[in-house]
Amino acid sequence: MMITRLKLLMGWLICLPLLLHTTTLAAAGSEAEPKRAILLVAFGTSLSDSKGAIDRVGEKVAKAFPNTEIRWAYTSKIIRKILRKRGEEILSPAEALAKLGEDGYSNVYVQSLHIIPGDEYDDLVQTANAFTKMPKGIRQVTVGTPLLWSDSDMSEVASALIANVPAERKGKEAVVFMGHGSKHTSNVYYPAMQYYFAKVDANTYIGTVEGTPTLDDVVASLKAKGVKKVWLMPFMLVAGDHAVNDMAGSEPTSWKSLLTKEGFTVEVVLKGMGELDAIGSIWVKHLQQIAGGK
Repeated sequence: MMITRLKLLMGWLICLPLLLHTTTLAAAGSEAEPKRAILLVAFGTSLSDSKGAIDRVGEKVAKAFPNTEIRWAYTSKIIRKILRKRGEEILSPAEALAKLGEDGYSNVYVQSLHIIPGDEYDDLVQTANAFTKMPKGIRQVTVGTPLLWSDSDMSEVASALIANVPAERKGKEAVVFMGHGSKHTSNVYYPAMQYYFAKVDANTYIGTVEGTPTLDDVVASLKAKGVKKVWLMPFMLVAGDHAVNDMAGSEPTSWKSLLTKEGFTVEVVLKGMGELDAIGSIWVKHLQQIAGGK
């Protein structure tokens, strides 16, 4: 009897590590898979006619991530307030992340739809970092880089935009892009884009509303080359208020009016960059770099 009990005990001791290992694997396998979501963050627009550019980018993201929850946020408080008065509720990045946490999402991939890594992008990264550290909330928040980040980004953007200039434009006619510009150090991306534009098309220029190069810089270059006609286009996600008013408006301070006053014939193309598949693909690529593929 003693020998039988001893054999049984030895058998249990031999099997115990295997049983413990099996139990551990079962417990690990029973853990819920991370609940993933994508948050697309743009500056925003209050113009209904301009929103198509934003929606176009969203459609490309949805195609690249067909099984992932996709939500939106706008960084502009003014635009969110205007839309709210119309009955449209667009959340801020902080509000959207809080809602995602409440809804049980553990891994959130935030894709910036800004043009440069300026103030709006810096604030977005800071907000994302704050939510990553919150207890009992989202486990991980990762932010994808804006449109212009690397040399290859700028090269791709230059080629994509010039390829989409209207076919009616002749070689000696200039193309002038209006960018927003910034006092942030990342404003350097705009003069850098001038370099990349020139590599593809020597008669393409970029100016900014609130940074450098200025419109005066562009006019000086146009006159030095003896340009007579200018094609004016926005260097922005959407053809929003800046494009409609500051660029193409009838006011004497608009770029169209100022260029006309300087003696140029001006053609305006009101088309946001988000409407171009090649541009949207760059944002999708940046998102895939942090979230993987489908």
